[in-house]
Amino acid sequence: MLASPTSDEIGQLQKAVAIMTEKELNNAVNLTDEQVARIADDAKIDPALLAIFINGYALYCKPR
Repeated sequence: MLASPTSDEIGQLQKAVAIMTEKELNNAVNLTDEQVARIADDAKIDPALLAIFINGYALYCKPR
């Protein structure tokens, strides 16, 4: 179930990150579901893929 992203998935994530505003990039761990969905829609990528990526990033940044 846990696997590295494919090259296509990495390409999709790169598209999403490229269109994110500086504020979104600097505050990615606090993006709402609606913001993630809008970014995915604007980038024309799979919203579930972006949500998984953002959630993983948030977990990684969470203090232990």
